[in-house]
Amino acid sequence: MIGVGEARAFGAVTVVNAIATGRGAALSVDLWTDAKVELTNSPGVIEGVIKNDPQESPTLIEKTVETILNFFKLKRKYGANIETDSIIPIAKGLKSSSSAANAVALATVAALGKKLSDPAIINLGVDAALAAKVTATGAFDDACASYLGNLVVTDNINRKILKRFKIRGNYAVLILVPKEKVYTANVNINKTKLISTLVDLALRETLSGNYWLALTLNGLAYSAALGYNTDPVLSALSAGALAAGLSGKGPSIAAVVPLHKVNFVKKAWELYPGEIVTANINHEKAFVKRIQS
Repeated sequence: MIGVGEARAFGAVTVVNAIATGRGAALSVDLWTDAKVELTNSPGVIEGVIKNDPQESPTLIEKTVETILNFFKLKRKYGANIETDSIIPIAKGLKSSSSAANAVALATVAALGKKLSDPAIINLGVDAALAAKVTATGAFDDACASYLGNLVVTDNINRKILKRFKIRGNYAVLILVPKEKVYTANVNINKTKLISTLVDLALRETLSGNYWLALTLNGLAYSAALGYNTDPVLSALSAGALAAGLSGKGPSIAAVVPLHKVNFVKKAWELYPGEIVTANINHEKAFVKRIQS
């Protein structure tokens, strides 16, 4: 019988961007992407719609379903209709691609009535992201944070989790989201190689537990390499943020803020163009919302 699966995965912000060195870290936030995958009797016909941003290409979500069907050797048996809905802005450095791939992969496995381990689902989503050319490194760090929650440090080249941190304490994650979109395919990766020593330092600090320092160091280094204004970062730190820096390849700036300092950071950011999004650190895993067969 044809199945339907629905699942949710989460967004994340960058702690250490892996583009320069192949090793990175990301912090999960409670912004989400929901996916609904409905299997059909039309093999090879896989059609996706991004409900929150219909002008965006559905290539990634379609590739994700195709990758799962291929894994189970069911591509010649089923097609699929896919819908995603999300509160994560696309192409803003907030891991919308990783969140979508995870949610769609989990929903597809559920629709098929199959079971896979968390690492297997994450890796299939990364395979799909690489095939769709929405990532330069495979974004394994982003995918792990999106799926597993909390803070994850990874070797993206070898797809290995180096360390996981459960974040304690009550912090908000404020995100300054400018209007422009920045796609990974358009980023000058060669420029990021110039800061690889600083990025390595940030990675080592993260592994030592100094992840807030690392987030700021990484963010300032990538801002310099990619030509972003660092004033919003410095304003957030001055207003009481524990850490602040560029998320992903930008343009968003993320700040980790003690709850009693949230209004001060928001006030400081009102000077800059863009929307201020308030999120929290996410501690839960991606999950299946509904299965129908």
